[in-house]
Amino acid sequence: MSKPALVVMARWPAAGRCKRRLATNLGIVRAASIQARLTKHTLSVANNLANRGLVEVQLAITGLAPKAAKRWADDQGMNVVELQGNGSLGERMRRQVLRAQQRHNPKISAGRTTLLIGTDLPNLCDRDLLQALEALQEHEFVLGPATDGGYWLLGLSGRLVKPVTRWPFCGIPWGSNRVLQITLQKAADAGVMPCLLREQNDLDCLEDLSPWQACEEGLISQRYEPGNNSIKAIK
Repeated sequence: MSKPALVVMARWPAAGRCKRRLATNLGIVRAASIQARLTKHTLSVANNLANRGLVEVQLAITGLAPKAAKRWADDQGMNVVELQGNGSLGERMRRQVLRAQQRHNPKISAGRTTLLIGTDLPNLCDRDLLQALEALQEHEFVLGPATDGGYWLLGLSGRLVKPVTRWPFCGIPWGSNRVLQITLQKAADAGVMPCLLREQNDLDCLEDLSPWQACEEGLISQRYEPGNNSIKAIK
C-alpha cells in the first residue's frame, strides 16, 4: 500500500512576494522573514512524519521557476517538489492531489489518501496531521477549521481521489470568511459527512502576531499516540 500523501502548499519566502497583508504593517523584509520561519517549521513537522515512514511529503511551491524551485526544495530537505501552476487556489490544490495520485502505485486499485496544508501555522505539530490521517480511516473528508473562516488542512480519503472529486475545489470564494462554511455545504450536498479537527489561527496579518510570539519557543513537533484524540464529526 502506498503511503498517504502530505502536500505542503508553500510560497517562496522572498521580500515583496509573500505575506502582503503582514508586509503592509511590518515591511516586506520582516514579513518575508516570518514567512521563511513558518515555512521551515511546517516542513520540519512534515519531514518528521516522513522520516517515521508515515507519509510521503510533496512540496508544492509558487513564486519560483522549475530549476530554482528544485534547488530551494533541496535546501529544505525535500525530495518531491512540484510547481503549483496557474489558476485559483482550488485549481492549484486539485492539481497537486492529481499529481500525488500519479505517483501512486498503479497496481493498487484504491486511491491514495491525501492531506493538504499551508505554511501559516506556528503551532502545527505532528499530532494534528496524525489525527487527520486517523480520522480518514473512518471518514471520507477531513477539515481543520481556521479562525478566519477558512481551513488550515484538507484531507481526502482514497474514495474521493479516484477519480479526484471536484466539489471541494470549485465554486469556493477563496480568501473570504465563508470558505469553510461553503466547503461544508458542498460536502453535505455531495452526501459526504466530514470530520473537523481543532480550530487554529493562521498567521496572516498584524493581529495574528501576538499568539505566534507567545508560542514561538514551542515550535517543536509533539508526538501523538493513536487512540487519544478529540476529533468530532459534524452531524
